[in-house]
Amino acid sequence: MNKKILVIEDDPDIADLLEIHLKDLGYIADVATDGANGLSRALNNEYVLVILDLMLPKLGGIEVCKRIRETKKELPILMLTAKSEEFDKVLGLELGADDYITKPFSLRELMARIKAVIRRVDAVKEAASGDDKPKKLQFADLTIDQEKRKVTLKDTVVELTAKEFDLLVLFASHPGRTYSRQELLDIVWGYQFDGYDHTVNSHINRLRNKIEADASEPKYIRTVWGVGYRFVELEELD
Repeated sequence: MNKKILVIEDDPDIADLLEIHLKDLGYIADVATDGANGLSRALNNEYVLVILDLMLPKLGGIEVCKRIRETKKELPILMLTAKSEEFDKVLGLELGADDYITKPFSLRELMARIKAVIRRVDAVKEAASGDDKPKKLQFADLTIDQEKRKVTLKDTVVELTAKEFDLLVLFASHPGRTYSRQELLDIVWGYQFDGYDHTVNSHINRLRNKIEADASEPKYIRTVWGVGYRFVELEELD
């Protein structure tokens, strides 16, 4: 089993501390001290998680996150940031980070977050491979292959980020059920990011732009005003 975690962090004290505590959890830390080197390692090696600092020399954490997501959509990313501005946190989540934690952080909390992210990703993979649920979900021209994590619309492949795919599967697995923005944050990201409704809205908008013929008049993901969103029921597509 792969037990390697990539740590992209230019502060040697933090990197050393992470390496020691990750070893205690049974993981091997591969440390990169700048964004360019970290990106190269992320793209050319296999890891169970990337711990990514926001402020890095040579290539910033936001750009590293964006480029990783272009080719490795399912690789979990946990961002470290010394900034407290909402913009940076929201932007990190929108670009595909699975979680973030703000410096200075509690090591105990960080280790808990790391375990939670890995556990959540493993659970998604296990659920997708389970024999007791349909591997494919079909709604009119939209096909969702959970096993292959592949979405097609009118036989054309739709490129989704890991979070967009997870959102779509959650919706399509429970047609007709309304989810509040906070519920979606809790379920898909796994933590209660109070005040980050904008993150959900942005993901929904991008998802609609990819699967809807007209995002302003959505066929699949409907807005329930004052509450949240729901996925269309099969009989509504007739």
